[in-house]
Amino acid sequence: MTLSTWLLFLSVSLAAAFSPGPGVLMAISTAATQGARRALYSSLGNALGVFIVATTAVAGLGLVLKTSALAFGAVKVAGAAYLIYLGVKTWRQASQAPAQADESAPTAPVVQASRWSTFRSGLLVAVSNPKAILFFTAVFPQFMPPDHIDPMRFLLLTSTFTACSLLSHFFYVVCASWMKRRVRQSAARSRFTKRTTGALFIGMGGALLTVK
Repeated sequence: MTLSTWLLFLSVSLAAAFSPGPGVLMAISTAATQGARRALYSSLGNALGVFIVATTAVAGLGLVLKTSALAFGAVKVAGAAYLIYLGVKTWRQASQAPAQADESAPTAPVVQASRWSTFRSGLLVAVSNPKAILFFTAVFPQFMPPDHIDPMRFLLLTSTFTACSLLSHFFYVVCASWMKRRVRQSAARSRFTKRTTGALFIGMGGALLTVK
């Protein structure tokens, strides 16, 4: 692979990675509610999910989803259901948060999910998105002929995209942490943030159902 070809793939990967999606939203919401360090686990889970998606796409699952309406529909419904589940869960967490009578009083301690739970959520968000599989199905053949799978080229391309994904998450997490430090936290604002995040997850799940 020439340097110019790799740079072209890098530009495509950066554009796709920095486009807001479920993985980015999860990184932002985790950073806003549980801190930047905890968001690292969801981003690592998402990176592993990206690697799995790339592998399955090259192995032929992407072609199956592209040609079989039934298979694509099954994965699409599963992915949408998980996003909606995350949205409802986040919304309910906001509803269950104790109200603060005094807005100037400190908020109650945040009950954090376990590291494994956060990592698993990032992983499931990545592998349950059929659009990601179709992306790799459409992009990889442009840089690696399907009839000649080069393991080293595959690792290079997949590692490049995974690195771009982690870079985008780092950027969004830093922005979310910067805003969090500069905005005075209160119970009402925390509930609003969680409900907004939950609504976005539900909206993304509903939008995924419309993909054909």
